[in-house]
Amino acid sequence: MAKAATTITAARAPAQAGRDFSAKGVKLAVLAPAERISLRAPEASIAALSKALGVTLPQKAKTSATKDGRTALRLGPDEWMVIDEKGNDPLADCAGVKQLHSAVGISHRNVAISVTGPAAAACINSGCPQDLSLAAFPVGACSRTILGKSEILLLRTAEDAFRVECWRSFSDYVFTFLAQAATDAAA
Repeated sequence: MAKAATTITAARAPAQAGRDFSAKGVKLAVLAPAERISLRAPEASIAALSKALGVTLPQKAKTSATKDGRTALRLGPDEWMVIDEKGNDPLADCAGVKQLHSAVGISHRNVAISVTGPAAAACINSGCPQDLSLAAFPVGACSRTILGKSEILLLRTAEDAFRVECWRSFSDYVFTFLAQAATDAAA
């Protein structure tokens, strides 16, 4: 008698899913998975890409623009990260753009951690040398920087709130680092 074939479907579990931590003045939460692309384009392609993505790609370094759950972060002279929190695919939106550009899907590479509360900046500054005062790093500011020994992408989403993007393989380290820093900031 022949055995019936079984089908096994592998599902990728989001790294650190549901993980959170609170201390006096700081709350950490791993954010839901989002669609992300790394986008490179010359100035001549920005208008067409902005139209296709539905969000104006910011021109000034270390700034961001948000519209309808999609955020574009300016990381360099011709470089952006586009994050879509509603599950829409920015890579597909770029596919029809004829102007020169490079768009690469990086959705599964990154994990996002929300750091909120009155001590959020102090928590992040425990391992990040960047000046996070509102004057130097206002709401909407973003940059590629470090936290401890890990590269992160940092976005200020409100006066007392940040989005920390890190590579999936470093997400446990980054979350644990922030949780310890939150505990220290509360002391």
